[in-house]
Amino acid sequence: MQIHESAEDYLETILILEERNGHVRSIDIVNEMKYSKPSISIAMKKLRENGYIGMDSNGYITLKAPGREIATRIYSRHKLLRKVLMAIGVDEKTASDEACRIEHDIDEDTYNKLNEYYSTHFEKGTNQ
Repeated sequence: MQIHESAEDYLETILILEERNGHVRSIDIVNEMKYSKPSISIAMKKLRENGYIGMDSNGYITLKAPGREIATRIYSRHKLLRKVLMAIGVDEKTASDEACRIEHDIDEDTYNKLNEYYSTHFEKGTNQ
């Protein structure tokens, strides 16, 4: 099933909020993403209907396995791309914004090569 970039962003945001706060409700997503409550409500309904998230009777959102897989993949890409961009001199805000755009479109092979290059040249201190 093809998932849209916006759905990837919602899932990634849920993962980030879960890591930060331990739990996630729709209002947390509203505050984090700066979208309207109705927009978030519609998006959460679609993600729930497609089996990416669950929501309990208290309104707490959890990532189901397919949703967690997508969120983890996108967030990992974001973190690496942000680090790479900052390593080459891009300021933190711009690097984060650019990483958010690139993370959805970068080819898997390109991402893997970038990850390998970064790990070899920057994390080990050779900085070449």
